[in-house]
Amino acid sequence: MRKTYTIFTLLVLVALALAACGTAAPAPSGGDTVTVVETVVVEVTSSAPVVVAPTGYGVTLKAVQERGKLVCGVNSQVPGFGYVDANGNFAGIDVDYCRALAAAIFGDASKVEFRPVTAAERFTALQSGEIDILSRNTTWSLVRDTELGGNFVHTTFYDGQGMMVPKDSGFTTLKDLDGGTICVQTGTTTELNLADVMAAEGVSYTPAVFEDADSTFAAYAEGRCDAVTTDKSGLVSRRSVLPDPAAHVIMDVTMSKEPLGPMVRHGDDQWFDIAQWTVFTLFSGEEFGLTSANVDDMRASATAPEVRRLLGLEGDLGLKLGLTNDWAYNIIKLVGNYEEIYNRNLGPDTPTYIPRGYNSLYTDGGLLYAPPFR
Repeated sequence: MRKTYTIFTLLVLVALALAACGTAAPAPSGGDTVTVVETVVVEVTSSAPVVVAPTGYGVTLKAVQERGKLVCGVNSQVPGFGYVDANGNFAGIDVDYCRALAAAIFGDASKVEFRPVTAAERFTALQSGEIDILSRNTTWSLVRDTELGGNFVHTTFYDGQGMMVPKDSGFTTLKDLDGGTICVQTGTTTELNLADVMAAEGVSYTPAVFEDADSTFAAYAEGRCDAVTTDKSGLVSRRSVLPDPAAHVIMDVTMSKEPLGPMVRHGDDQWFDIAQWTVFTLFSGEEFGLTSANVDDMRASATAPEVRRLLGLEGDLGLKLGLTNDWAYNIIKLVGNYEEIYNRNLGPDTPTYIPRGYNSLYTDGGLLYAPPFR
């Protein structure tokens, strides 16, 4: 079969030949720039090109598998998203995502260690390798996506920043807070958004800044500030545990866009892919009507090609991720689809009920949409 070579490949072959003959290639002259190419595509036949993985590819999955558990950075103070329940167990949407990832890797949703991290320390914990993934109501932004050594996985909850005030205050707009004190958590986009929005509105205020959610909302409950701000989901969550939830109202104002989702370190595309397609499995499970209760029956009778590929009955999608082909089946069987996770933590029967809104499937007018499993 005829072999074809790219120009870059020929240069590589020449360099290798010179090295083999003991002849060193000339060093670059002063001012020259040496470019390091991480991924090289070598076209050797008319079939698909061979891709040489960049340094770092597969390192995280190997470390997690050798350790025998996933280490997931989470919140422990926001009911519905990440918190410790009355029985001492971690619970919430972000926590269940970690369980789904563990199910994909090990076929066992319990093989995860939950590591509580504050807003201020979460990115350092990820960069340093203390945690394998961050799943802690974290907003995707350009600076965080470029300067913090991480990549955001697809959004798992679309939110917006809000403001909560005592019901008897009579406050209904941000301008009503002029000259007031507002409780806010430090090290968050919430703190920055508050400054931006109040400046745009021409409202003067005094920020009362706290390290974590517990101290922020404790100060608000004690009347040390006139209002408290965070994502609307967080306001709903924290209002549910105030001494008198009905005595507090969330203003009809949205101060920002807050796409929340998991984050992984730069440099390991395989790990990013696994984290990404775990999210898409949750979305697609709901779209295809696959639940933890019926997935075994569906697996035995499925005829739709995409459903069969998703459940590992056809193709080798799992192997392409470095996992077993039943990885997605394990997610749905052991943790559930997105709707199940949502209803378990934020559904109508929970104290932290939040209507799905944007967090509905695209077929229901929401923003949740998964690429094809093929």
